[in-house]
Amino acid sequence: MAAKKSSSEGVLSRVSSSISESPIVYKGKRVASDAGFVAKKLLKSTGKAAWIAGTTFLILVVPLIIEMDREAQFNELELQQASLLGTPAAPQK
Repeated sequence: MAAKKSSSEGVLSRVSSSISESPIVYKGKRVASDAGFVAKKLLKSTGKAAWIAGTTFLILVVPLIIEMDREAQFNELELQQASLLGTPAAPQK
């Protein structure tokens, strides 16, 4: 029985090695490797783009939003003071 087992293992070994050395398997491994490389590069560049967009937003847009809110609060305060004093409100720009 041991002789039969070893001969079947030999056949499996030969079939397995012939499949793994096949040009189709080689090309498949190559394509998978290239796809992984491209995905890694794309992920890295997307991360860099997200970092640039995020920091640009924080540096340029957030201060603008804060200043616009501050100006709106100031205008609202002026309108409240004008209504308390009974003077007509200045026209808005």
